[in-house]
Amino acid sequence: MGKEIKLGLVYRDMWQSSGKYMPDVNELLSVADPIVAMGCFDRVETNGGGFEQINLLRGENPNISVRKWTQPFNDAGIQTHMLERGLNGIRMSPVSRDVRKLMFKLKKIQGTDISRTFDGLNNPQNLELSFQYAKEGGMIAQGAMSITFSPVHTVEYYIDLADKYIDAGAEEICIKDMAGIGRPVSIGKMVKGIKDRHPSVIVSYHGHSTTGFSVVSSLEAARNGVDVIDVGMEPLSWGTGHADLLTVHEMLRDAGFKLKPINMDAYMEVRALTQKFIDDSLGYYINKKNRFMNSLLIKPGLPGGMMGSLMADLEKNLASINKWLTKNNKETITQDDLLIKLFDEVGHTWPKVGYPPLVTPFSQYVKNLSLMNVIQMIKGKERFSMIDENTWGMMLGKSGKLPGPLAPELIKMAEQQGREFFTDNPQDLYPDVLEEYRAKMKEKGWDTGQDEEELFEYAMHPAQYEDYKSGNAKKKFLADLEKRKAAAQSPQGASTAGAVPVPVHAGGTNNMPKSLVVNVNGEKFQVQIDYPGTEQNTKSTIAATPSAEAKTDTEANYVTSPLEGKFYLTKASGEQGIKVGDKVNVGDTVAYVESMKVINAITSSFAGTVAEITVSHGDDIEEDHPLIKIV
Repeated sequence: MGKEIKLGLVYRDMWQSSGKYMPDVNELLSVADPIVAMGCFDRVETNGGGFEQINLLRGENPNISVRKWTQPFNDAGIQTHMLERGLNGIRMSPVSRDVRKLMFKLKKIQGTDISRTFDGLNNPQNLELSFQYAKEGGMIAQGAMSITFSPVHTVEYYIDLADKYIDAGAEEICIKDMAGIGRPVSIGKMVKGIKDRHPSVIVSYHGHSTTGFSVVSSLEAARNGVDVIDVGMEPLSWGTGHADLLTVHEMLRDAGFKLKPINMDAYMEVRALTQKFIDDSLGYYINKKNRFMNSLLIKPGLPGGMMGSLMADLEKNLASINKWLTKNNKETITQDDLLIKLFDEVGHTWPKVGYPPLVTPFSQYVKNLSLMNVIQMIKGKERFSMIDENTWGMMLGKSGKLPGPLAPELIKMAEQQGREFFTDNPQDLYPDVLEEYRAKMKEKGWDTGQDEEELFEYAMHPAQYEDYKSGNAKKKFLADLEKRKAAAQSPQGASTAGAVPVPVHAGGTNNMPKSLVVNVNGEKFQVQIDYPGTEQNTKSTIAATPSAEAKTDTEANYVTSPLEGKFYLTKASGEQGIKVGDKVNVGDTVAYVESMKVINAITSSFAGTVAEITVSHGDDIEEDHPLIKIV
C-alpha cells in the first residue's frame, strides 16, 4: 500500500463557490455530527473567507456560529481550518495590524486550528504578519499560493514562492488552485519541487473543478508527494465547486494510495441534509450555471469562488445594458453574449494591470474592470474610462508589488489624475483602529463580547455589523428570500427555480427610489414615487408635479449614477462628504457607488454649486439615477 493521503472537506467553500449564502448555525450543527461520522476526513474547512460577513448579512452572529460549528470537530480530533486574506483579513479590503492580530487569537479560542493564509498578489511581505500572528495565537500557519496561468506564473515561480513563504514563517504550504486552471502536470511538478526542498513540510492541494482539470491534478499531486487533498461532495461538488469525494477517493485507492474508508450511511445523511438546506432557502441564491463545469473559463482563469456572484452581477448588468440598447434603437444581447465579451476582455485587461493572480479580491477587480470596459464600449465609450477606487489602489501598489508591469497607458492616466504610486509596506497605510471602535461601541452601549469577539466583528465588518445590530440585515434577508421564492413559484420563474429569477431589491421599497427628476419637452418635473403595500399608501401612485425651482432653473445639471449599487457620500468613516452649498469643478469626486464589491468614485461633469443631494448615504440606487443637483 502506498502513501496515506489525508482528505479535507471544504464545506464552507462548497457553498461560497456555488452561491451567496451558507447554512445558519442550527443547520451547520445538524450536519456536523454526520460529517464526523463519515470517518474519512482529517480536516474540515469551517470558516473564514466570506463566512462571517455572510452571517451578518443574514442577521446572525458569526461568533456564535464559529464557536458552535467548530466544536464537534474539535471534540472528534478533526482539524478545522479557516481561509484568511492576509492584508485583508476576512474582508475584501485591507485591515489594520491590531485587528489582524486579534483575529488569530480569537479564531483559535473559538475552535479554529489552521489558518490558510493567502495574498491576492502572492506577496510574502503581506503574509509575514499573518504567519506570525497565527503562531502567536496557537494556530498552524499555512501559506497558500494562488495558482494562475500566465507568462509570469511558471512552475519555478511557485517553487521559489514556497521557499519565500516558509522563510517568512509558513509551517505548511497549500497549492490553492482557485480557478481550477493549474495544468495537472505542472501541479505535480510544483508539489515535487516543494517536497524535494522541504520534505517535512505538509503540502495540501486545493483545486476547484470549474474547468475539469482538478481530478487529474489531484492524482498528479498525490503521485508527487502531496499530503492533503481538499474535496467537495454532493450535492455541491463539481461545477464551480470542487472535485467530488467519491471520485477522488476511488481514483486514489485504485492508484495504490492509502485512504480512510467512507461511512456511506453518514455520507448519505450529509448529502440529504445539504440538499434540504438548498431546497429550504439557499438554492434561491445558487445560479444553475454554477452547477456545471465550463471549459471556457480556462482562458480567462476566473475562480470558482466568485462565479456565484458573477452570474448574479451579469443578470443585473445585462438588464441595464439591454435597457440602454433598446433606448438607443440597438439590438439587445443575451447573457451568453455578455459572458463571452467579458471573458475576452479579461484576456485583454489582465496583462495590462500587471497579471495579478485571479483570486479574491483581485479576481473581482480584474473582472469588474473588464466588465466596465465591456459596458463602456457597448455604449460607445473608451476602455478604462471608469476605474473603481479598489482597482486603482491595486495598480498604484497599495496592496503590494504587482507580478508584472503596469501598462504605459494606465501609468499615464494615473499621472494625469494626480495619483501617486506606493512602494513601501502596504500595511503602513492602515493605522490601528481597535480603540476607535471600542469607543464607538461604548458610545452606542454595545458590549465588546466574550474575548472581545464583538469588537473584532465590528472593526472587521463595520457596515455589516451595524446593519446586523439594528435588525435591518435580517429583515432585508427574509424579505429578499420571500421575493425569490415567490418569483420561483410564478409561471415565469418556475423554469429557473434555484437560480436568481429576477433582480430584486433587498429590504423592499425602503431602498427603492422615492423620487426622480424627469424632463418632458424641456420642462423639468420632480416625480415622487409611491409603492403599493406600504404604510403610507394603499395604492400605487406616481405623482408628477412641476417643481418651481426645476422649471425656472434651466441651468441646473444632475450628476447621475453610471451603475447600479449602493450610494455613499464618503468611502470611509470619518471623511467629510460634500454638502449643499459646496462648490465643485469638472472632474471632482462628489460621491461613491459600491457595486460588485468595489467602490466606484462618481465625478462631476459640471462645475457649479451643490443645490441638492437627492439620495441618502447608504441608499440603493439604479443606473442613471440623479444623485446631485449642480447649479
